[in-house]
Parts: sequence; structure tokens; C-alpha cells
Amino acid sequence: MDIILVPGFWLDASSWAEVTPALDAAGHRTHPLTLPGLESVDADRAGIGLRDHIDAVVAAIDSLEGRVVLVGHSGGGAIIHGALDARPNRVERAIYVDSGPLGEGGVINDELAADGDDVPLPPWEEFKDADLVDLGTGLREAFRARAIPQPKGVAYEQQHLHDERRYDVPATIIACEFPSAMLKEWIDAGHPFVAELGRMRDVEYVDLPTGHWPQFTKPAELGRAILASVERTA
Repeated sequence: MDIILVPGFWLDASSWAEVTPALDAAGHRTHPLTLPGLESVDADRAGIGLRDHIDAVVAAIDSLEGRVVLVGHSGGGAIIHGALDARPNRVERAIYVDSGPLGEGGVINDELAADGDDVPLPPWEEFKDADLVDLGTGLREAFRARAIPQPKGVAYEQQHLHDERRYDVPATIIACEFPSAMLKEWIDAGHPFVAELGRMRDVEYVDLPTGHWPQFTKPAELGRAILASVERTA
């Protein structure tokens, strides 16, 4: 199975390096992506928006034969959902890592402070305690050293969806900060944060308790969770 992995904000393809070995060893073909504007700290991020990142994932899908699995972490969950909407007939499963599908008109996070076209990684003090579980001093230093500013347009631009066949594609939620039981309670309560998730017709939930960056705090466990979901799909 071809597995396309989309990183969250401030990260490039290399952020999946400790997650993919379990998938590769099982015979799957992994395709971690570096999205436009995330090539380097010095990359030009002017004019890059959410649609550009979605289009980059769609191009990756179109470059492969057959059906694929999409994996998106954090803001990458919104991006793979846009790609799923564009190519519902090509996606075998969408896996959202500490994230979920972003519905029509939603934005990933327009409250992040921007510096021109860039959204730099904020100071740790601005994150919630739940974000930082298991992300010790060494991991925080390594993360900040590798962090690349996110294009402002990706964070601020609205999601636009067109094909309701996206609701028929099986989905997996790998819940890290918030347990899956809480997500299900929010769906039952009609919370707008999970409205799009509530419309998905085939969703499995996997709990992986840790902070917001399991690819750093529990990479082997995350790799096994993704592998199990892929193999259940196959």
C-alpha cells in the first residue's frame, strides 16, 4: 500500500523519520511530504495558502498507481481531508493523527501570530499543558531547532469542499491529547469542532495517550498504530 504522510505545522517530511520504519518493514511504500514553503527556513512563503498544500497532496496521489492511504498530523489532517475531497475514489483510508477533518469554511488556526507571510513556532509558554505531554527539554530543543515557519495562508485560509463521497471513505482517528471517548461525547453533543468528523460514516478510534507530537514522543507506537489501521483496511 502506498502511504502518503503529511506533517503538521512547522515540520517537513523528515519529521516522520522514526514513524515510517514499521511501515516500510511491513512492505508498504511510504511517501512523507515536504509541503510548499516548508523546504527551508529561507523558503519564500508569500502567497502560499491551504489550497496549495492540498494540491501538493493531490499531486502526490496522482503520481501513484492505485489507491492510497493518507496520514495527516495536526494541521495536516485538514490538508489530507481536502485531498480526500478532491480524490475520494483514490483514497483507501484517511488517518488523522491528533487531528480531524476540517469542514467547509473552517480554518486551521487563524489565531496564530504571523510575521509577514510566516507563522513562526510560538514560545512553549503559549501551548497548553496537554500539547506538551512527554515532550521533554531535549525534544523541545530538537523540535525548535528543526522548526520551519508555516505559511500564513495555510493557517488562515478557509477550507472549501465539494464532494460528499468523502464521507464514505473509512477514517481512523489516532487520539493523543484528548481521549476518543471525549471526542465521541463532543460529536453526540453537536460540538462544531467535530461536526465534519460526525458526518464520516466509517470511523475507528485509536487511543495513543501523549502530547500533540506523537511522532517525537512515541514514534514507534505511532508507527504501529498506523500500520495496524492500514492492515485492517487491506
